Amino acid sequence: MIASKKREARARRHRRVRKRVSGSAARPRVTVYRSNRHIYVQLVDDVSGRTLTAASSLDAEAQASGDKKARAKAVGALIATRAKDAGIEAAVFDRGGFLFHGRVRELAEAAREGGLKI
Repeated sequence: MIASKKREARARRHRRVRKRVSGSAARPRVTVYRSNRHIYVQLVDDVSGRTLTAASSLDAEAQASGDKKARAKAVGALIATRAKDAGIEAAVFDRGGFLFHGRVRELAEAAREGGLKI
């Protein structure tokens, strides 16, 4: 029961964020999902309903030794390079109902360092 309450609370936070955050082709939404083991990120164009590019800690290029924060940082750098390859320079950040600290923050900072304007 506790897990379902936590899941519902995250869903409520995510709905609050999504009321204000929407992506377009020029400035897509960077959406983050983190599980206990991995972290996933996508660049989404909400106008056309398409995922432009994605990265996760399962990708071979994002494999980093160390803790989960190090893997999240590698994923952030990878999404920045993939966004650059797709011609995307700026995006809006959707934390997915997760608090902006820890792995989510590491991912966002690495994407910024990689040249993605969030």
